[in-house]
Amino acid sequence: MIIVERMIQKIYPGKLDALNEIDKRFEVVEKDLGFPTKKRLAPVSGTLDMNTIVIEREWDSLAAMEEAYTRGFASPEQQALIAELNDIVKSSRIELFMPI
Repeated sequence: MIIVERMIQKIYPGKLDALNEIDKRFEVVEKDLGFPTKKRLAPVSGTLDMNTIVIEREWDSLAAMEEAYTRGFASPEQQALIAELNDIVKSSRIELFMPI
Protein backbone atom coordinates (compact mmCIF):
# COMPACT_ATOMS: atom_id res chain seq x y z
CA MET A 1 0.00 0.00 0.00
CA ILE A 2 1.44 3.37 -1.05
CA ILE A 3 1.68 5.97 1.73
CA VAL A 4 2.09 9.69 1.12
CA GLU A 5 3.84 11.46 3.97
CA ARG A 6 3.36 15.20 4.31
CA MET A 7 5.54 17.05 6.81
CA ILE A 8 4.49 20.62 7.53
CA GLN A 9 7.22 22.74 9.09
CA LYS A 10 6.86 26.27 10.37
CA ILE A 11 10.23 27.97 10.29
CA TYR A 12 11.45 31.05 12.09
CA PRO A 13 11.47 34.23 9.95
CA GLY A 14 14.70 34.71 8.04
CA LYS A 15 15.79 31.06 8.39
CA LEU A 16 14.94 29.72 4.93
CA ASP A 17 18.51 29.92 3.63
CA ALA A 18 19.82 28.07 6.70
CA LEU A 19 17.13 25.41 6.23
CA ASN A 20 18.06 25.00 2.57
CA GLU A 21 21.71 24.45 3.49
CA ILE A 22 20.88 21.81 6.10
CA ASP A 23 18.43 20.16 3.72
CA LYS A 24 21.23 19.53 1.21
CA ARG A 25 23.04 17.52 3.88
CA PHE A 26 19.80 15.75 4.89
CA GLU A 27 19.32 14.57 1.29
CA VAL A 28 22.67 12.74 1.33
CA VAL A 29 22.08 11.09 4.71
CA GLU A 30 18.43 10.21 3.99
CA LYS A 31 19.30 8.60 0.66
CA ASP A 32 21.74 6.27 2.44
CA LEU A 33 19.03 5.44 5.02
CA GLY A 34 16.47 4.46 2.37
CA PHE A 35 14.25 7.56 2.40
CA PRO A 36 12.52 8.24 -0.94
CA THR A 37 13.13 11.50 -2.77
CA LYS A 38 11.14 14.38 -1.32
CA LYS A 39 9.33 17.33 -2.83
CA ARG A 40 9.61 20.64 -0.99
CA LEU A 41 6.73 23.04 -1.42
CA ALA A 42 6.00 26.59 -0.27
CA PRO A 43 2.47 27.94 0.14
CA VAL A 44 1.23 30.40 -2.44
CA SER A 45 -2.32 30.74 -1.13
CA GLY A 46 -4.46 29.21 1.59
CA THR A 47 -4.28 28.88 5.36
CA LEU A 48 -0.52 28.28 5.77
CA ASP A 49 1.66 31.30 6.48
CA MET A 50 4.68 32.23 4.38
CA ASN A 51 7.13 30.79 6.92
CA THR A 52 5.86 27.28 6.17
CA ILE A 53 7.54 24.51 4.19
CA VAL A 54 5.69 21.36 3.10
CA ILE A 55 7.73 18.25 2.41
CA GLU A 56 6.09 15.31 0.64
CA ARG A 57 7.39 11.78 0.11
CA GLU A 58 5.79 8.70 -1.36
CA TRP A 59 6.57 5.46 0.48
CA ASP A 60 6.01 1.95 -0.88
CA SER A 61 4.44 0.97 2.46
CA LEU A 62 4.14 1.89 6.13
CA ALA A 63 6.71 -0.82 6.83
CA ALA A 64 9.24 0.83 4.49
CA MET A 65 8.63 4.16 6.20
CA GLU A 66 9.04 2.63 9.65
CA GLU A 67 12.29 0.90 8.66
CA ALA A 68 13.82 4.10 7.26
CA TYR A 69 12.80 6.19 10.27
CA THR A 70 14.15 3.51 12.63
CA ARG A 71 17.50 3.64 10.82
CA GLY A 72 17.36 7.44 10.97
CA PHE A 73 16.76 7.50 14.72
CA ALA A 74 19.84 5.29 15.14
CA SER A 75 21.99 7.38 12.78
CA PRO A 76 24.37 9.82 14.51
CA GLU A 77 24.59 11.83 11.26
CA GLN A 78 20.84 12.29 10.99
CA GLN A 79 20.45 13.02 14.71
CA ALA A 80 23.13 15.73 14.45
CA LEU A 81 21.26 17.34 11.55
CA ILE A 82 17.97 17.19 13.45
CA ALA A 83 19.65 18.97 16.38
CA GLU A 84 20.69 21.78 14.04
CA LEU A 85 17.01 22.39 13.20
CA ASN A 86 16.19 23.59 16.73
CA ASP A 87 17.09 27.19 15.83
CA ILE A 88 15.39 27.02 12.43
CA VAL A 89 12.15 25.01 12.71
CA LYS A 90 9.52 26.40 15.08
CA SER A 91 7.14 23.44 14.74
CA SER A 92 6.69 20.33 12.65
CA ARG A 93 3.90 17.84 12.12
CA ILE A 94 3.50 14.80 9.90
CA GLU A 95 0.35 13.67 8.13
CA LEU A 96 -0.01 10.34 6.33
CA PHE A 97 -2.31 9.67 3.38
CA MET A 98 -3.14 6.70 1.19
CA PRO A 99 -4.38 6.93 -2.39
CA ILE A 100 -8.02 5.95 -2.91
